[in-house]
Amino acid sequence: MCEYPEVTPVPFKESYVWNGYPVPSNDAYGLSKRSLLAQSIAYNKEYGFNAIHLLPINLYGPRDDFSLENSHVIPALIIKFHEAKVNNQQSVEVWGSGEASREFVYVKDTAEAIFLATMNYNKPEPVNIGTGDEIKIKDLAYLIAEIVDYKGEIIFDKTKPEGQLRRKLDVSLALNEFGFTAKTGFKEGLIQTINWYKKELLHTSCNEVTH
Repeated sequence: MCEYPEVTPVPFKESYVWNGYPVPSNDAYGLSKRSLLAQSIAYNKEYGFNAIHLLPINLYGPRDDFSLENSHVIPALIIKFHEAKVNNQQSVEVWGSGEASREFVYVKDTAEAIFLATMNYNKPEPVNIGTGDEIKIKDLAYLIAEIVDYKGEIIFDKTKPEGQLRRKLDVSLALNEFGFTAKTGFKEGLIQTINWYKKELLHTSCNEVTH
């Protein structure tokens, strides 16, 4: 996803990848991914080498990185709201105004997309993997709070960075080329992710007591 230029028409189409410089905060990562894409295209032209290049949007789901230091937005918010619920905190702070939007795809759907592409796609051109739906960070925060049953105040800190205003993919190519469409509803995926996180916390606590 970091391969796309900082300024990109929405929804992002695969043909836009080369139309500008990536978001500066992730430019090295985005450029390295573009290099892999260029290499696979060159190998395909010269040697007939078959390499596929998928562009997945933000993944979420069980076994994500649930650490406040390294986690992305969904696990970070799950941690914050779960801890606030357990500790009866009066408020939770969320970075940014909440107006920026993001698209998310459930990890199992992404695994299916990779499988389908591996079996049925034989072209070097990149393909977006996502849902084609976006949600504002503000609405995401309220949804996670609802699922964990947190009743306190949500404070949006507008002094903190929030990145690109919108990120949403055109996912028609994946459907047309190898029949992929994401099946997991967003709220359903969040519930499964939160339930997994709670079980992991319980499992960790039991192990600590045992040892």
